[in-house]
Amino acid sequence: MHNLDSTDWKLLEILQEDGKLTTKEIAQNVNLSPTPVYERIKRLEKNGIIKKYVAIVEAEKIGKTLTVFCNITLKEHTKEIGNKFVKDIISLKEVTECYNISGDYDFLLKIIIKDMKHYQSFVINDLGAIQNIGSAHSTFVIGTIKHSYAVPL
Repeated sequence: MHNLDSTDWKLLEILQEDGKLTTKEIAQNVNLSPTPVYERIKRLEKNGIIKKYVAIVEAEKIGKTLTVFCNITLKEHTKEIGNKFVKDIISLKEVTECYNISGDYDFLLKIIIKDMKHYQSFVINDLGAIQNIGSAHSTFVIGTIKHSYAVPL
């Protein structure tokens, strides 16, 4: 863990809320001049605390109306099989998040896709092509109550 002071925490809070603010706008919010704010942000980036900046796209507005959480269990658990599964999952653009989890399942996938028809095709043609999947249990999102990209600070 890196040594962060209160200004660093405030910078992270501000940037998580709006990553497009200018250094000058951020500086006004933390009562510093732009140069030290710029240097602090660059240090946060260099240290890997700020990973990257992205545009957050509203999935439904581009026709991706179905979100699915899919629990995966592998038939076998070896290093090679696990690494192959991870490599295969990373290549699937519909899988937006993948977690190795404990409990009854081995992996939890978040899949964003056009609709149920496309999900059926995805399961048969894409997930079905991945070797060593023992079972897949899908849960379909009916509505989103809370969704945040921010890490709690």
